[in-house]
Amino acid sequence: MLNRRNFLTAAVGVAAAGGLAACAKEDKGSSGTSSGGSKAITLGFSQVGSESGWRSANTTSVKEAAKEAGFNLKFSDAQQKQENQISAIRSYIAQKVDVIAFSPVVVTGWDAVLKEAKAAKIPVVLTDRSVETSDDSLYVTLVGSDFTDEGRRAGKILEKVLAKAGVKGPVKIAQLEGTTGAAPAIERAKGFKEVMDAEHKDDWKIVVSQTGDFTRAGGKQVMAAFLQSNPDINVLFAHNDDMAIGAIQSIEAAGKKPGKDILIVSIDGVKDGFIAMSEGKINAIVECNPLLGPQLMEVVKTVHDGGSVERWIKTKEGDFMQDQAKAALPTRKY
Repeated sequence: MLNRRNFLTAAVGVAAAGGLAACAKEDKGSSGTSSGGSKAITLGFSQVGSESGWRSANTTSVKEAAKEAGFNLKFSDAQQKQENQISAIRSYIAQKVDVIAFSPVVVTGWDAVLKEAKAAKIPVVLTDRSVETSDDSLYVTLVGSDFTDEGRRAGKILEKVLAKAGVKGPVKIAQLEGTTGAAPAIERAKGFKEVMDAEHKDDWKIVVSQTGDFTRAGGKQVMAAFLQSNPDINVLFAHNDDMAIGAIQSIEAAGKKPGKDILIVSIDGVKDGFIAMSEGKINAIVECNPLLGPQLMEVVKTVHDGGSVERWIKTKEGDFMQDQAKAALPTRKY
């Protein structure tokens, strides 16, 4: 899916992000001029929602970076509904913004609105998540992370977690998937399964897998159901920290110890995830850095000015285990 030449993998941001939640309505932003005196670039940005700590930090990063760049930002929160996102993009087209950026709720169903943007000669930049289209020219580039590699890294770090815990024999895995049809859910599952199929066909088995919609409430509810149907689960792979944190509540309610009776690997690296890891409740986390704002604004300016964005930026994201958590926690701002 991410084989386009102009796929842009985001580097770790240098600015710390706070925990501000995404706006529930469209934020019209404010017009102005750039520091050089020319008319400010108007950017229409549609966010997925505010489903997790990662998303809140990502929203903060985008807003702060747009302000720093002197852009006129028009922001909308899709509340995890594709129809809201399509409506917001059409609104940006009608307003004749200079550039449109959005983090798509799901992978498919974007051709019509992207064709409308192209007809209006408004370039579109994807951020965080990818889409599948009939025509790759409908968007310029993607600023985001390699979710398939994150899934692979989750599989590899689970090997270390199991070795550290002294677990031998069959491993029964529960998988908390992200939003159905979303790129990170599809690709993280794919990468994890690649490691399983290549190296653990005989000893690892995903016995149950279901979406928790990237939310704590979803993780809690689905994990409770998992434990009812499969009480002998001994590993949980969660596609993000928030679902893992929700799942921990259900594990504890069932009289089990998260991080011991059920080993937990998740993805993101938000502050609450590190707190859970420092308490021994999450065993390992694969980082997915949310601070994409500076890279996005750089790309938006380049696109607006007619420059090329056909390049790669290597990610510096890492993996963390329990013994790293206390040392890493003071530096985690998201």
